[in-house]
Amino acid sequence: MKNFALIGSAGFIAERHMRAVKETGNRILAATDRFDVMGRMDSFFPDAEFFLDEKNFAQYIHKQQNISNKIDFVSICSPNYLHAAHIEMAMQNGANAICEKPLVLYPDDIAKIEELESETGKKVFTVLQLRLHTAIIALKQKIESADPNKIFDIDLTYITSRGKWYHQSWKGDSSKSGGVATNIGIHFFDMLCWIFGDVKSSIVHAYEADKAAGFLQLERARVRWYLSLDVNDIPLAARDNGARTYRSISVEGEEIEFSDGFTNLHTETYRNILTGGGFGINVAKPCILLTHQLRNTKPLGRSGDFHPFLK
Repeated sequence: MKNFALIGSAGFIAERHMRAVKETGNRILAATDRFDVMGRMDSFFPDAEFFLDEKNFAQYIHKQQNISNKIDFVSICSPNYLHAAHIEMAMQNGANAICEKPLVLYPDDIAKIEELESETGKKVFTVLQLRLHTAIIALKQKIESADPNKIFDIDLTYITSRGKWYHQSWKGDSSKSGGVATNIGIHFFDMLCWIFGDVKSSIVHAYEADKAAGFLQLERARVRWYLSLDVNDIPLAARDNGARTYRSISVEGEEIEFSDGFTNLHTETYRNILTGGGFGINVAKPCILLTHQLRNTKPLGRSGDFHPFLK
């Protein structure tokens, strides 16, 4: 049994991490969040210590490392801009880190974490659950068995509508969230690069507070991509049925269905890490660099091969 601590325990995604720890037969000894209503812990680890003050939380982890109940992993579900600091805190206190995507926001953060891994002997892992999705694995296998000279045409569309609160929160501040391409798109870019190879060139057609679009030339694919938080971008037929999220990946005009199968992917992520696998800084690095480039590239507008939703 491994011992975990959890940062950002009140956030939406934290429950999936709690469930993953429990379902892999491990336990959370301590959690922290600025929000102090933590009834959800009672369903998973009611005996876990809880800290409002992160300094006290860090001190607890440090003290545990000198007794039998040492903390093996710190799970990080905090806002994006705090990930680098929380990874550093975990590793400097003798624990490995499992961090939600995006692992970090800036290239300088990558170098710092690589240095910390070398200094402490600890590891950081991130959640890239699409790599564990059965439909995505099947797509990768299909592409690998195709003509190696074939260059595929792909349209990626992801719309996940958000209310006005979003832009008033840290998520609406690109310096804290990384903007749309990072906050909601980084795992899709990772998935495409995992299947179709490294980025050869990139064009940004649009980049706004609530949507972004562009074109990627990968080793084995031409990708038109569109990401949005605007409910009005959801196709009318789906919107009329009450849909507030729309995912679509088409490869050579063929739709890849992957709407289902997400329920257990955090547990699979943890199981993968605990059995010697996991996705580390070397895996996360290319798309951290890509999304950093996207948000710092001047958009060209509707020119060239742009995503049809820009019409």
